[in-house]
Amino acid sequence: MADSKKGTGVKMTEGNITKLIIRFAIPLLLGNIFQQLYNMVDSWVVGNFVSNEAFSAVGTVGPIINMLIGFFMGLSSGASVVISQYYGAGKDDKVSDTVHTAIVMTIALAVVITVLGLVMMPVMLGIMNTPSEVYPVASKYLTIYFGGVSGLMFYNIGASILQAVGDSRRPFYFLAAAALTNIVLDLVFVIVFHMGVEGVAYATVIAQLASAVLVMMTLFQTDACVRISLSKLKMHWEILARIIRVGIPAALQMAIISFSNIFVQSYINHFGADCMSGWTAYSKIDALMLLPMQSIGLATTTFVGQNIGVGRVDRVKQGVRTGLMLSLAATVIPMIPVMIFAPQLVAFFNPKKEVVDYGVLMIRWISPFYALTCSSNIQSAALRGSATPRHRC
Repeated sequence: MADSKKGTGVKMTEGNITKLIIRFAIPLLLGNIFQQLYNMVDSWVVGNFVSNEAFSAVGTVGPIINMLIGFFMGLSSGASVVISQYYGAGKDDKVSDTVHTAIVMTIALAVVITVLGLVMMPVMLGIMNTPSEVYPVASKYLTIYFGGVSGLMFYNIGASILQAVGDSRRPFYFLAAAALTNIVLDLVFVIVFHMGVEGVAYATVIAQLASAVLVMMTLFQTDACVRISLSKLKMHWEILARIIRVGIPAALQMAIISFSNIFVQSYINHFGADCMSGWTAYSKIDALMLLPMQSIGLATTTFVGQNIGVGRVDRVKQGVRTGLMLSLAATVIPMIPVMIFAPQLVAFFNPKKEVVDYGVLMIRWISPFYALTCSSNIQSAALRGSATPRHRC
């Protein structure tokens, strides 16, 4: 455990590796599940209370959102790695400098991504061959979403900062509160006020803003070395360069994958609204299936970063092997019931027979390959955590 001046941070440089990774990953997994609830509840409400076209629209916009937000999340992972390495090495002053640099970076990128999202939206919807009956609804959703995207960005950078010092519990609590807010607002805006897909978008933006406020309040009030002070908000260019060197590969990887999915979505869109809806339902289940390996990967990144900070290479190797075994177990075991109960899972989002048929087809063909992604996910996480600059700051 960390000493009191580190707040709720956890040192991962000593103790049982399996227990540390599991203890760190479980709140991450629960938090990621709640984060997925944003889109899942949106899809469920739209699919059951609005229209099939609106359901297709909410699913169609995913690659556009993920392309821009994925790039930022890659950069935020760079900040998390740098913080975890300094934290592991006990360099509290460098941790503080990195935190303030990351916040300034987020302020700038929030403006850029908001503008880019709104400007690129018509082009991206066109590239995806979005059907005319779906286009207006998708456009409305994206306009509202990108108008309030800064809430999601500030939550993610704040959560990355806390997770870098071993605190994965409070980000989970904040996501849980935001997800419940989103569920209530979805139902109120759509069922009571009949706001349609616009109500779903507003509910998501408000919930994301709530999670951002909670995590930022925590960072402003904590006594730990990650405390934010307005007087210290400045860009430390050498640290920013280190964040970029570590974060850019992950940022490009996430952005490129999402960009490729834009073309996948364009092929799906050729088959009409039912196929689009089936793909939307599948994508929600797919996102849940990936959460265990992603959570264990994030835990592995923090574990590796802290141990690299104190030069424990032997412990790093053990941690990567442990992370891989845990990831395989957490992915393969739930994969079997998902394939068996695929019709019921798809029907939960949209009961239309044609939609269910498309969704089941995708789940049963793609799910067996999840096991193959575990190795690349954990190895990539370890590489991010072990990233070192050409010279020490």
